Amino acid sequence: MKNKTELQQNQKSIQIGTSDFKELIEKNNYFVDKSLLVKEFLENGAKIILTPRPRRFGKTLNLSMVKYFFDIRTKGETKNLFKGLKIENEKEIMKLQGEYPVIFISFKNQKHISFEDFQDGIRVLLSNLYKEHDYLLDSDKLTEFDKNDFKEIILRKASIAGMSESISTLMGYMNKHYGRKVMLFIDEYDVPIQEGYLRGYYEQMIVLIRNLLTSALKDNPYVEKSLITGILRVAKESIFSGLNNLEVNTILRYNFNDKFGFTENEVEELVNYYNVVENIESIKEWYNGYVFGGEIIYNPWSVLNYLKNIREGFTPYWINSSSNDLIKNLLIKGDKEIKLDLEELINGNFIYKEIDDTIVMAEVEDSNKNIWSFLLMCGYLKAVKTELRRGRLNCELKIPNEEVHIFYENLIEKWFQDTMTNQKYEEILSNLVIGDIENFGYAFEEFVINNLSYFDVSGKEPEKVYHAFVLGMLISISNTHEVKSNKESGFGRYDVMIIPKNISKPGIIIEFKKINVLSKETIDQGTLKAIEQMEEMKYEQELVNSGIKDIIKLAIVFKGKEIKITEGN
Repeated sequence: MKNKTELQQNQKSIQIGTSDFKELIEKNNYFVDKSLLVKEFLENGAKIILTPRPRRFGKTLNLSMVKYFFDIRTKGETKNLFKGLKIENEKEIMKLQGEYPVIFISFKNQKHISFEDFQDGIRVLLSNLYKEHDYLLDSDKLTEFDKNDFKEIILRKASIAGMSESISTLMGYMNKHYGRKVMLFIDEYDVPIQEGYLRGYYEQMIVLIRNLLTSALKDNPYVEKSLITGILRVAKESIFSGLNNLEVNTILRYNFNDKFGFTENEVEELVNYYNVVENIESIKEWYNGYVFGGEIIYNPWSVLNYLKNIREGFTPYWINSSSNDLIKNLLIKGDKEIKLDLEELINGNFIYKEIDDTIVMAEVEDSNKNIWSFLLMCGYLKAVKTELRRGRLNCELKIPNEEVHIFYENLIEKWFQDTMTNQKYEEILSNLVIGDIENFGYAFEEFVINNLSYFDVSGKEPEKVYHAFVLGMLISISNTHEVKSNKESGFGRYDVMIIPKNISKPGIIIEFKKINVLSKETIDQGTLKAIEQMEEMKYEQELVNSGIKDIIKLAIVFKGKEIKITEGN
């Protein structure tokens, strides 16, 4: 019998961030066996397969594995890489190991400030791709014209037209040399799309990417099969339009649903291997919760980071691995409905939304449906239930786990850090919860005026500010108070109840009311109606039933940029 120390010494190590399959296996690192991806890829009838998944869910490593499986150039030296893996039991498929010329290209590092820099980046990327296959310059199957064009790409002297055709052209050269069609693997194809969108050169960039990928994939006689990864489907970008042999498998579809991210069985094997079974429930709470085509999936990046750094405890590893700028901008500028739905999510509830898994990057901000769809595809929400209604996909959406919940909390806290000092914001909340309504009123009016431009560029929707304020309360005073809200959409009303956990403290009811700037109703009339509403609806009854005796009622009324705060009886 081996003792515990000996077992630990023989344990495979966890390597974070290694996306090269060969390196991972040869250095005896732990590998969560996804080798049956090869089988599913081969047996899928589609010639071109796009599998969008959130970032850091193993896309690059998986494509690297598939590349090493098929690559004819490394057949002899890579066969042992698959020894002991599940794919080894598939005898007929193993006969295809090392039998195809392979192109593997990743766009994951194509993040550039300007379109000019992006063009330079693509030239370097394609040059390096051609250098990887420079053995073709010695091939007697290529003409001198072929070799001259080949060198133009390596030397980064090719025209835009030459660049656009370069992947397709390389496949033609490989087909000439080997007499076989080519397996094409494209990783993170949409990184340049998101970067171009954020940096303002989207229209120029999309033309180049479209031409590059369309020439490689559409009606190309040299393609055996192709597997493409990214985050979004982006079907309407026309990058993949006209590809009759394309199959798209988003996180809502069933094909490949267990091939990216860790399944429950795989995580159980991991915690057993590293002797931390007692932590499985906390691992679920922090890093579980994704649902890909009905399969429960864990975030692989966070699970591995936790196991490697277990003494540091549970940390939002995945969230902290990216700036999340685009997500933050979408939520900050989102309308009042976005803010209200965020309230529901942060309170642990679900929201029911129509989802479009073919959203276009350029149209992400055009509708709330697109924003929620984008958040789902990027891993910031999970679909608890899905159903088709008259051909439209509707989903129950929730925050997947504690790690992503922290992201939303941090985002809301940052809203206020960006617009005022922490001291000022805490002062506003402190005045409110202790019942100093006069000083709260002064500070809140200043808060609204100063934050209109941050939450609402137009300045025409001040309710965005108070919805953001309520979200801030949900996070900032959650240790001492429960914050409940109720909305009646269409009536300009929104009430909030702040319930102290210490019943000797004041309970607070706030009735927010917005008056249309074109309405004849004055702000004083609106205030009177808001106060009457609180009395008629007997909002205070819940506070009274909780044993709270000190109850404060506030009417906060907006008309345009005018605001009035009044304490009721």
